[in-house]
Amino acid sequence: MPAAKKSLRTGATGLLLSAGLVLTSAPATAAPPSLADQLANKVSADGVQRHLIALQRIAETNGGNRSANTGGYDASIDYIAGKLTNAGFEVSTPTFDATKFVVESESLEVDGQPVDVRTMSFSPSTEADGVTGPLAVLPEDDTPGCGPDDFQGADYTGTVALIRRGACTFAEKQQYAADAGAIAAVVSNNEPGELSGTLGEPGAGSIPTGGVTQEDGDALTGKAGASVTFETVNHVEEFVERNLVAQTRTGRADNVVTAGAHLDSVDEGPGINDNGSGSAALLETALRMGGSPKVTNAVRFAWWGAEEQGLQGSTAYVRSLSFEQQLDIALYLNFDMVGSPNAGYFAYDGDGSDFGEPGPQGSAHIEKSFVDYFDSTGVRIEGTELSGRSDYAEFVNVGIPAGGLFTGAEGVKTEEQAREWGGEAGAAYDPCYHTACDNLANIDRQALDRNVKGIAHVTASYGESTEGVNGVPSRQQRKELRAASTRSAAPEGHSEAVR
Repeated sequence: MPAAKKSLRTGATGLLLSAGLVLTSAPATAAPPSLADQLANKVSADGVQRHLIALQRIAETNGGNRSANTGGYDASIDYIAGKLTNAGFEVSTPTFDATKFVVESESLEVDGQPVDVRTMSFSPSTEADGVTGPLAVLPEDDTPGCGPDDFQGADYTGTVALIRRGACTFAEKQQYAADAGAIAAVVSNNEPGELSGTLGEPGAGSIPTGGVTQEDGDALTGKAGASVTFETVNHVEEFVERNLVAQTRTGRADNVVTAGAHLDSVDEGPGINDNGSGSAALLETALRMGGSPKVTNAVRFAWWGAEEQGLQGSTAYVRSLSFEQQLDIALYLNFDMVGSPNAGYFAYDGDGSDFGEPGPQGSAHIEKSFVDYFDSTGVRIEGTELSGRSDYAEFVNVGIPAGGLFTGAEGVKTEEQAREWGGEAGAAYDPCYHTACDNLANIDRQALDRNVKGIAHVTASYGESTEGVNGVPSRQQRKELRAASTRSAAPEGHSEAVR
């Protein structure tokens, strides 16, 4: 019988071939594009630009900015909340107690010559005529001003201490200087550009503290003993501010993908790149995703308030969560400045390969996700330090994996970067950083388009699965695992019969 069947099959094949017919297998059906690919194709700079125009007009009708505790910030919240509510998200605007540091006047003179200075947020105030003392230049090493030993070997009593930025916080540097007897501290930048910093929160400062550029710091290094007068008159305002949180109605609520951007600007301008760009890109991603997408994990979008006053909104939010609620957050993605006019292309250094300090477990996978996506588009990504300067800081502090994108602020583009990405070498990534000219003209549309697509792709991909970050597989992966487990557990006789 088997031989006869074989003969029939051969004969049938011969008949078909002799009739000029060719047997072919059915063409394979192409797999549908993933949610991540679909979303990346939907978003564009054009959609983001419309939101930026809205933020610009809000600033222009509210005193020129969208700073915390202003009508401009309130109108920005209302604009985004309305869009998200109409798109079907669960929207809330949790409040938090905030403080705003207001500088009334500031100046720095060395031997009677003015030097541009920026008061560190929450620095103690001086009298109107400032404080005066000889300049004491702290020797530079890998950790300048980061411990009491750095102030040994010299008398700092009554001096204004010049300390290089790096290795520890500004608050720590000024505190060690104060403990050594200094009456003020001036921190010089360790890279080109102005230095705007914060001591963290009210009460963190012991002595008046300001920041100067690297260039000015280098020049002052040779003026030890010169007479220095540092004046900063400032005060702190207390108020209640809002964050904005919107979550999809679909997906697991115990393994949430969280993506955030700060919404407030500085007082000096409308903040269209910093951080209208991140806020608008996040909004466009959320709107294109919709409030009830087909995701495994819920996606939570957040817009933070009072970031420019010391990361207050995001910090308050994370601290308001119980440990169990923090465990519900699978990862955090941060987008702060993604359209800089002289753009760089940076992803936060989650694996520590660039700056030596990895983020919490899972952060390396987030960095790789961004690098892989941009590689697929022909754009090379560099690492940028998880330095605590943006809203990922408190998420990292409690162990939540974090990553994100950044196109540069006051830092300066190198020759190599200009060859790779275009733009102007030797110029700041954003020459309008924290100034009035950070308006609609201060955006690189190509960088904005590339970044919103990267934001959409990576956010959606984690909505599908976070297994690479925290080992929690997607619904489809769980289904396949269950099916494989069922097959392996089948009785041996049944398995043989199937074969």
